[in-house]
Amino acid sequence: MSWLSEKMEKTRRILNTPIEDLFSGKKPVSEALLDELEETLIVADMGVAATTRLMTALRKKVDSREISAAEDLKPALVSEIAAILAPARPKPFAPRAKPHVILVMGVNGVGKTTTIGKLAARFAGEGRKVLVVAADTFRAAAVEQLAIWAERAGVGIVRHRDNADPAAVVFDGVEAGVARGVDLVLVDTAGRLHTKVNLMEELKKIKRIAGKNLAGSPHDAWLVLDASTGQNALSQARLFDEAVGVTGLILTKLDGTAKGGMVVAVAEELKVPIRYVGLGEQVSDLRDFDPDEFVKALF
Repeated sequence: MSWLSEKMEKTRRILNTPIEDLFSGKKPVSEALLDELEETLIVADMGVAATTRLMTALRKKVDSREISAAEDLKPALVSEIAAILAPARPKPFAPRAKPHVILVMGVNGVGKTTTIGKLAARFAGEGRKVLVVAADTFRAAAVEQLAIWAERAGVGIVRHRDNADPAAVVFDGVEAGVARGVDLVLVDTAGRLHTKVNLMEELKKIKRIAGKNLAGSPHDAWLVLDASTGQNALSQARLFDEAVGVTGLILTKLDGTAKGGMVVAVAEELKVPIRYVGLGEQVSDLRDFDPDEFVKALF
């Protein structure tokens, strides 16, 4: 059993227990069987859009007699899920500027700051010069938490006092990144604001400020989603994408959830690369996303 397969046990239990019964044997594929399969996919948090796409494709294959028996459904379903995940396959990360500025976004509680720490350690370990920017200034202890991660990773940090203007911190962070000749600037953005300013408007402002300081930046906007929140994570993805334009996804807590189907849901919705998945607390538990391995782990 692969590393990811072990971590995906809860989702696989939901999918396989009922689905294996549906898939077994030479029995003909009835509408009742397809309805039951559709319900199982929804329960596994694959979302309405992805489930509709999957079931439409399967029904077409049944109508054209490509699928005639229940046992033919499983390989067809695996193939269709792989097709949904294809646009989510990330290319190896390669900075497009010096410094390459990445906004790391996500609501409070998704593991955003911890993920930035893991990214900083990963990139520093690859020999890149990294600077982290503590722009989540309204969450208690967020700046201190990032400072601890920066120290562990051996990277620099730009920080202001608590409750400072996040955009001002980003301005100084990008400026410092240019002055110090770093390769990557990782910006920890707010997940919630204790002000009257809407979070999405604040993120738009941060994006504008970064661009004023360094033309073309931010070069990426990566969204961290907590996989255990299922369809709520999908709603978050829509909001962040509309506001800032998400260029990559990082999925955390995939090991502790029965909602792994949301990976398929968010891939169908956003059609952007899923860069990394987090499956534990250690730095090494932030892994590259591999769609093929993920589909195998699902079943």
